[in-house]
Amino acid sequence: MTSPPAAASYDLDALRSRLLPERRGRIDDSIPQLADAHPDLCALALALPDGSVHASRQADVSFSVQSAVKPFLFALALVDTEGAALDRVGIEPTGESFDAIKLESGTGRPPNPMVNAGALLTASLVAGSSAEARSARIARGLAAFAGRELEVDEDVAHNEHLLGDRNHALAHLMRAEGTLEPSADDAVAVYARACATLVDAETLAVMGATLALGGINPRTGERVVPERVARDVISVMATCGVYDGSGRWMRAVGIPAKSSVSGAIVLSSPGRLGAAVVSPPLDEQGTSVRGCLASEALSEDLALHCFSSP
Repeated sequence: MTSPPAAASYDLDALRSRLLPERRGRIDDSIPQLADAHPDLCALALALPDGSVHASRQADVSFSVQSAVKPFLFALALVDTEGAALDRVGIEPTGESFDAIKLESGTGRPPNPMVNAGALLTASLVAGSSAEARSARIARGLAAFAGRELEVDEDVAHNEHLLGDRNHALAHLMRAEGTLEPSADDAVAVYARACATLVDAETLAVMGATLALGGINPRTGERVVPERVARDVISVMATCGVYDGSGRWMRAVGIPAKSSVSGAIVLSSPGRLGAAVVSPPLDEQGTSVRGCLASEALSEDLALHCFSSP
């Protein structure tokens, strides 16, 4: 596994400077902490197979991971259920928004792990006999992906739980269908706490690299998940990670990725590197406007598009 030759010397601050004049997009206001995000926050990072991380200015600024946690929840659920999670959640793209009140017809399963219904379910499938035990397992798993301990913003977790009406609706719907075993409130609480985990661009890039490198953290050398699990997660990121914009994303960027309403995007270029971009203003699909532009530039400049000829 090798990184593109130009990655180590790529000028991320120059790319950041090109992105800053972009003023399109709207900051998510679903909870007060997200609404308070600064529109000029813009950071990029690359994590390479040799364990090095190359980053721009502001790459050490913390933010709540939000939906960018979903691939890692899916990975932990696959590990803890020995793959049985694939029978509990679909893997098909929806063409609808991330919080659509929709389950698979006939099965009651969430359509895929990258939408909210799927993440509520995968978070409930990690090992643990209570909400607290599942949250502790998720915290340990995310720390292994990151290569360091991670904190949770308790105010964000509280508001995600309190104000997540659609998540509560999805959880109750899955309970009614017999898909979700814990109580709806417990499921939302665990997922809300996972979303409130604090990361920065450098950390998120390492997490993306751990998936890209077959489940081995490039900084610690630890095998976090089996290679098959990493492959399965990246495959679903490619088809579903940017919600109803996933097809356009894969055509233009060609790197499996997961977006989030905090403006973060985590990218996993298989066998090559992990990357992260954060910039809060979002497009209509809930994806960072500057993050999309940055990802297209990285794909082009570092020849990372999955479907490009050598």
